[in-house]
Order: sequence, then structure tokens, then C-alpha cells
Amino acid sequence: MRKVRALFAALLVAVLAPAIEAQAAPAPIQVYPVQSIYPASPDYRLTVNGQSVPVTDYAGYDIAQFAMGAGEAVIRVTKVNNTAIGSYSISPAKLGLAGSISGATLTFTVHRDEYLIVKLDGRPNLVIAIDPAETNRPGSSGTGIFNVRNAPYNAQPGSGYSTTPFQNALNDAAAWGSANGRQGIVYVPAGVWTLGTIYLRSNLALYLEPGAVLRYTGERSQYDVHWHKNSQDRDITWFISTRFSSSNISIYGRGTIDGNGRASLGPSNLGVNLLTPIYTSNFRVDGITFRESSSWAIMPSRSTDLSFTNLKMFNRFDMGENDGIDVMESTGVTVRNAIGIGLDDPFSTKTWQASTDLFARVPGNPRPLDNVLFEDLVSWTYCYGVKVGQGVMQTQSNVTFRNVVVHDAAVGIGVHHKYGSAEARNLRFEDVDIERLTFTNDSNRTWLALWSGASEGVGPVNGVTLANIRVRNAGTTAARINGQPGALISGVTLHRILMPGSGSYATSLSQMNITNVSNNGPISITQ
Repeated sequence: MRKVRALFAALLVAVLAPAIEAQAAPAPIQVYPVQSIYPASPDYRLTVNGQSVPVTDYAGYDIAQFAMGAGEAVIRVTKVNNTAIGSYSISPAKLGLAGSISGATLTFTVHRDEYLIVKLDGRPNLVIAIDPAETNRPGSSGTGIFNVRNAPYNAQPGSGYSTTPFQNALNDAAAWGSANGRQGIVYVPAGVWTLGTIYLRSNLALYLEPGAVLRYTGERSQYDVHWHKNSQDRDITWFISTRFSSSNISIYGRGTIDGNGRASLGPSNLGVNLLTPIYTSNFRVDGITFRESSSWAIMPSRSTDLSFTNLKMFNRFDMGENDGIDVMESTGVTVRNAIGIGLDDPFSTKTWQASTDLFARVPGNPRPLDNVLFEDLVSWTYCYGVKVGQGVMQTQSNVTFRNVVVHDAAVGIGVHHKYGSAEARNLRFEDVDIERLTFTNDSNRTWLALWSGASEGVGPVNGVTLANIRVRNAGTTAARINGQPGALISGVTLHRILMPGSGSYATSLSQMNITNVSNNGPISITQ
């Protein structure tokens, strides 16, 4: 009898298991406070598992952010004006998220954290940035924790600058960390903190509470000038940077570093790089939002062993040269689970000369770039979805872009060896889904552009692998592979390329619309 009961119990579990799995428990939701400097969206309201989530208005798209734990999240997006929804889209398309429409509300369900872009007819795109649950939040006080609001710092959020108390807290935390063999923690509560130039030292962790905003103003008297950008004829400051030869630094939490980019376009004409880890090692960023940079937002430079996780980069479409993260002359870098939006390239790698404008005032020698991984990305830009270049003045090697969604761009995948004569080698683009190509850059509107220029020398590109690429939109210009005489693009492998409207992988260059080909070595097509 016991065996019969056991068998019956096992059969019952087997029968009910699919139903149990289909009815996942609601995920716990963490709603981030939104500061009043960010206006509410005039277009959308949002609820998640019944909780209201703020939606903010921005130039070119709206933004909603929250975190979710294990389980499922039922998301309801409603038009503010309550007109009926006629059509919608949810990107990444590869997730296959289908919704239901009831009047002015779209409802759909997600089963894990994702970075999504939702479009309702007649409304701007809505970016829904869902972070994983925050599991490493420190206490706001205690041994080794330096809260900027507490004595002796007594910093106050608002329009007045808190630079000195912040820097004092950072210095004290670093000194404590160095004395105790671990990181001292600077705790930043919610609020808008107006800051000048800030420097990070070794053995330091900077924690930004949800709703904490570190804001740049562009007021020249508050900032150090670190370089001059020749292409814009303007000085640039590093808002937050590392001291040279530092190590063991973290920035984490669910707060925001805000470049307030429009402010730098005024009379001060002082552009900003939001974060410059330079000459540092063992550097970590997790969960932070970077917003409205007026120059390249994040610039890991001449450093090693860096990681950037759960990264959100929200830049404008009406301001140029506002790249997301440019990894430069660094080794052992990982960028994982990130969304990058802006007019210029959200994700790229570069190497330069000592005399190049951004390094002209920096001591030390240029370095090669090696072992860089970009993984789990969503990219939306007027330029390149993912790119190696333009600067290849030192060797770039072993660069991988994996599991990428190009929501929209001018070029989906690119290697642009425009500046320099060094070699770029062993470059991989794997599992890339190109959804749209709406824009044009350098006369390119195509899914693939591997090409070399002839500025400050020419250099070869050796070993480019493209594998498991889904092209939903091929653009309007030919895909290209163009080297230079004496500096070929060679060793290109095309593996499982699925073009629009096709049910099978392409077997020829013409099927891939790669018809602009010159100064190249062997090209292999594999299945």
C-alpha cells in the first residue's frame, strides 16, 4: 500500500508541476524614489504587481526604473490621456513578450529582471529598466561606514555644493579601509547632491541609496579641467575619477550620477565625463544609473580588472559625442547586463597616442587593450550599436560582444579602424539581434560595417568572428568589409547569419547584403 501511495503521490506531482510553474509567485518589487528635478511623464502611468512606479519625462524617451526579486512581475502601462491603444511593441523582441490591451492599458508579464523598451502608438518610447533585487545594501551607519549626512560631514542635499564634505568622507573611508584591509564605505542617502570634482582613493566603496543623485552643474569654478576636446573645441572635466595607482574601489547601489548635460552647453562650455577610472585596478560598478553626459560618459582608461554590472546609461539624442562607455587602453574589463541609449556609440573600445587630446595632460605611456567582454546589452543609438574603434593607435585584442540587442542604430555591428596603424585582432560578435536601423552615420545605414580609414596611419584587422546574428532590419546601404592597401581586413568568419524574411542562414555574401568589399583577406561562411 505504501508503494501505491508513493506512486500516486509522484504521479500527482508530475501532473501538477506544469501548473505550479505556470503560476509563479509575484516578485517582490522595490520602487525607487524619484527626485523632483525629474518631471513626471505626460504620456504614461505604470504599475507593477499593483504598485505604482514613477515614470519620468526625458528628451527622446520616458524612463521608469525599479528592482524585482524572484517571481513574476505583472506590468501595466497606461496612456495618461486614456485613449485606446491601437498597437504596441516590446523590445527586446527575442523575449517574445506578448501583452493584452484593454482600452488605454497594455498588460504583460516578465519573469526576471530585464531592460525593456515599450512603444505605444502615438507616444514616445518608454524605457522600463528592471534591475535585479538589491542584496548588498550596507547599513547607513556603523563601523567603517561614513554617512555624508552625519557628523562630522553634515552634508545637505539641495542646490548648495557638498563637494568638501563628500571629499572628506571619501578620504576618511579610504584611510579606514587601508588601515583595516578592506573597503571603507561612504553612504549617500536619497536626495540631490550638488558636487564639484570628486576623486576616489584606494580601498573605498561609494554607496548610492535609491533616490540619491550626484549632480554636475557645469559651473567652471567648481571643477578641475582634465583635458581639451579638439573636435568640440571645449574643455572637459572628469566629474568623478580615481587617483592614479589606486586599487580596490567600488561604486554601487541604485542611485544616479547625473551629468546635467544641457548645463554644460551654456556659457561655461565645460563638458563632462561622468566617471573616469584611470590608472586603477580592481574597480567595480554595480547598479548605478548614468544620465545626460555631455561628453563620453564612462571612460575606463589605462586600467586593469574592472567590472560594470547592471549599468544604465541614459543620454540624450540632441547632444553629440555623448558615448556611453568607452573602454580605453585597459585589460580585463567586463561590462555585463547594461542598457545604453544616446546619440553616439553606447558601447565601444578605443586606444590612443600619448599626444591625443584626452591623454595629453595625463602622465605615463599609452597601453594596448586586451581581454574585454561586453555581455547582455541593449543598445539604442543614432550611431553604432556595438563597435571597436575609431581609435586603434595601440593594439586591440580579444574583444567580445555577446548577447546583444540593437534596438535601433545606424550600424548594428562595427569595426571602424579610422585612427592609427596598430592591429585590431581576435574580435568576436556573438548572439546579436539587430531590430531596427533607422539612422545614417558616415553614409552607413547597415547591419555590418568593418572598415578602415586613413587618418594618422592605417592598420590591419585580423580575425573577426560574427556568430548567431539575427538581422531583422538590414538597413538601406550595403554591408561592408573595406580594408586599406597594405592593411587588410582578414580572417572574417560569418557563422549562422539570419537575414530579414529568411527561414535559413545565409550561405553567400550577397544573401547577407555584404556587397561593398575591398582590400580584404579570406572570408569564411559557416553553418
